[in-house]
Amino acid sequence: MSERTALDPVELEILRNQLEGVAEEMGGTLIRGAYSPNIKERRDCSTALFDADGRMVAQAEHIPVHLGAMPAAVEAVLAEDPGPEDVYVLNDPFAGGTHLPDVTMVSPVTVEGEVLGYAVSRAHHADVGGSTPGSMPAGAREVYEEGLRLPPVPLVVDGEINPDVMGILLANVRNADERRADLRAQIAANDRADERLADLVADHGRATVAAAFDAVIDYSRERMTDAIAALPDGTYEAADVLEGDGVTDDEIPVRAAVTVDGDRIAVDFSGTADQVPGNVNAPLAVATSAVYFVVRCVTDPEIPPNEGCYDPVEVSVPEESLLNPDPPAAVVGGNVETSQRVTDVVLSAFAEAAPDRVPAAGQGTMNNLIIGARGADSFGYYETIGGGFGGRPAADGMDGVQVGMTNTLNTPVEALEAEYPLRVERYALRSDSGGDGAHRGGLGIERAVRVEVPASVSLLTERRRVGPPGLAGGADGAVGENLIDGEPVPAKTTRDVPAGAVVTVRTPGGGGHGDPTDRDPAARERDRADGKVTDEE
Repeated sequence: MSERTALDPVELEILRNQLEGVAEEMGGTLIRGAYSPNIKERRDCSTALFDADGRMVAQAEHIPVHLGAMPAAVEAVLAEDPGPEDVYVLNDPFAGGTHLPDVTMVSPVTVEGEVLGYAVSRAHHADVGGSTPGSMPAGAREVYEEGLRLPPVPLVVDGEINPDVMGILLANVRNADERRADLRAQIAANDRADERLADLVADHGRATVAAAFDAVIDYSRERMTDAIAALPDGTYEAADVLEGDGVTDDEIPVRAAVTVDGDRIAVDFSGTADQVPGNVNAPLAVATSAVYFVVRCVTDPEIPPNEGCYDPVEVSVPEESLLNPDPPAAVVGGNVETSQRVTDVVLSAFAEAAPDRVPAAGQGTMNNLIIGARGADSFGYYETIGGGFGGRPAADGMDGVQVGMTNTLNTPVEALEAEYPLRVERYALRSDSGGDGAHRGGLGIERAVRVEVPASVSLLTERRRVGPPGLAGGADGAVGENLIDGEPVPAKTTRDVPAGAVVTVRTPGGGGHGDPTDRDPAARERDRADGKVTDEE
């Protein structure tokens, strides 16, 4: 902690909660101000505060894949030397971004004439251009096909929107009015950080707030190193595959070796596939973010998330690989699907080191469904669909939830049908989809959507061939399935459909945990009564 101002434990706890409150209030401002259902309903966005050196200090409890990758965006913007009233925008996966639909804004927070820190907002925009509505084409081979690519550029200069940058951005996307509104909501979220940090400085003094930045990072680091030190030393390995890249159906290996050494963790992805032609390549920041998420899960999730949590964790990834590709690799599926597989693999590696904290595999996919139309009446609907959470060492898995690197809500049926020419035909849990075990895996979901106009449909999904693995003797969860008008379609596909087509996504269930013969008979009766199983056992 900085020597300039010492904080007692009570003052530190007050300021830590206030800083986290600023990040949460930023998120609330963004959600309330956004126009697109993907942000205002599903809350596919994240906000955080960084100090003047670009270290994360506090984050809202939003999207793991957004948050763990944010430091790369701040680093990229700091290299541009932003002015005190500038707001930089970026989405370039090779310059601080994750995938093109995730648009990030970084702005200095200036208090009393000096930069105190940086406000960051990241939101998934329903369309950023590219070859298909929704900007997530399944067969993309280059990032250029996936949309407008923005390196860090100033969207706001000296407090005023830069019309040239805004004009270029809006000229290259569908639904420009919706994009403009969502971008303004992000600017407002960053402005809110300015206001609230100024309030904190007024209450506590600038030196105290700056010292709190150091103190909360130190506090998290100390708790994280203590938690890591409690794990048994050793190297733990695991591997899994992706089910093709949208160009071919060839399996793509993901391998991780996790080494616990005292109070540090090193994760090495040597042996993971080289970068592939299709769009499941994941930028290094995305892979790193998945590792950070798992480490927090297997240590103490209550440790305040900031730079201190991540200091004791080292991630090594070969260059030009699936998890560290060179441009112009296509990456839109890497952020959403490959990040899930990295999470599964690293959790599996930790199963031996922390068996009481690791569940069986969850659905392992975000089940990305994108429906959009071209032309004057264009629209873009994007959804990730929940599924089964894996059975846990002491409890069943949860049904129909987002797992791993996503943390969004669903789009309510009423909002979806009001905003788009779509109708929800079915939305229900899938009986018999959770893996059996002493503790069952959670159920997947079936969501069927009728498209009322000619449209383009893209699906980016996983776990359609092999179900999520059970753990400690538990059975695998059921595989997912994609259908258009009742006919199965590949896990990753883009195709045009006529008006009246019905797109059905059946999501995987979670794996079971523990020997099924150890399941409480009363629990089995509840399973039947609740409709979770329909088979005779």
